[in-house]
Amino acid sequence: MADVTEPRTVKEIFEKMPSRFNADAAKGMDAVIQFNLTGDDAGQYHAIIKDGKLEVKDGVHPSPKMTMTMAGKDYVDLTLGKLNGQMAFMQGKLKIAGDMGLAMKMQTLFKNA
Repeated sequence: MADVTEPRTVKEIFEKMPSRFNADAAKGMDAVIQFNLTGDDAGQYHAIIKDGKLEVKDGVHPSPKMTMTMAGKDYVDLTLGKLNGQMAFMQGKLKIAGDMGLAMKMQTLFKNA
């Protein structure tokens, strides 16, 4: 039976990220997104998007195209669709460094968990 439970932790979200990836939206892309998550459910991960493929790794990438920083709990809520990304950004819960265009494309690259 397929696992249909909602992810509840940052680690679970990154483990399931490849199954939520929209390869069609990533055609022709070559980018690295760094995720710096803080607080109780902290972690550092990066997603390498190249030629319609996704690779997720633990840790810090030396030269990401974009870096997203937020509390782990807020990232879980964002991924589950309980927190709006634009609102989180305006409220200071979500910080973006680097390519803002890539940040805007995140909703098309990944389906909600």
